[in-house]
Amino acid sequence: MRVFICEYVTSGGMRDKPLPEAALAEGRLIRDAIVTDLQELPGISVVLAYDDRLPPPNEEAVPVGKGVDPWIVWSSLAQDADVVWPIAPEAGGILARLARLMREGGARTLASSGEAVALTSNRLALARRLAEHDIPHVPTFPIDALPPGLDGDLVTRPEEGTGWSAARAWPNRAALPRSGGLVVQPFLNGTLASLSVLVRPDGATLLAANRLRISHLVGVFAFEGVQVGGIADEDGRLADLARRVSEAIPGLSGIVCIDVIQTPQGPVVAEVNPRVTASYAGLHAALGVNPLAFVPELIREGVPPSMPRLPRPAPIEVKIR
Repeated sequence: MRVFICEYVTSGGMRDKPLPEAALAEGRLIRDAIVTDLQELPGISVVLAYDDRLPPPNEEAVPVGKGVDPWIVWSSLAQDADVVWPIAPEAGGILARLARLMREGGARTLASSGEAVALTSNRLALARRLAEHDIPHVPTFPIDALPPGLDGDLVTRPEEGTGWSAARAWPNRAALPRSGGLVVQPFLNGTLASLSVLVRPDGATLLAANRLRISHLVGVFAFEGVQVGGIADEDGRLADLARRVSEAIPGLSGIVCIDVIQTPQGPVVAEVNPRVTASYAGLHAALGVNPLAFVPELIREGVPPSMPRLPRPAPIEVKIR
């Protein structure tokens, strides 16, 4: 069985632009971890494309050179694959477009639906959906429509997309920028965590609760890494939260990540990544089992299977910078 892994940055999605250092490091980390896990499975061969400014990941990888349309290369590779796994930024509709291209090839696609991607990549829409389902979440407001009384330490983030790289902290309402396209959230004190979750049509399984390593200097946030399995879910609250989020967002599928803030009042959802993130790179070592053992059954049945009871994860550090 041929599995085409299409990680946007390393596969040539930015061939005619400078490669962003942080996104490239994270993309390589995710791609290489997935490839390693797939290669352990019998009967699986991995197909890759790569930006030809980078070293080829294996001898069979297809280069994407200057002036070449990567989407055409990817479409051809997807048509010859049995399973495709698109991994890309949500902002600008890139992940939704890539998943749609993969599905047009007729192969099994490890990706959330376009509707789920669109919802989770818009912070205002996500906050509304979570509120409709009474799921604790970070209150989120358009920068030009702030409610009375919202003041103190605040955070601005782009309305579209996920991740912490563009988040900024402000000491009060008067200090906020005046640019559009931003949302404002109260700064919540607590532990930043990411939940690695396998979502299936019949439910969701919390694979690991991870401690995010995010620095905060002069109002600027930076994602530095993650301690996979670094948070214990002794009372099951995080597993229950993951289940509720997956039920509130139909179309989530495969391994996704839910960022939460563990406040004194309990965990609240900060964002939902409808795809794998850097925490995947430590998942195999943390669990002691291959998190992609479900892929052969996915190929046969078309949906991820139920998971057996997993061991408690051991903490594993994954560094980005």
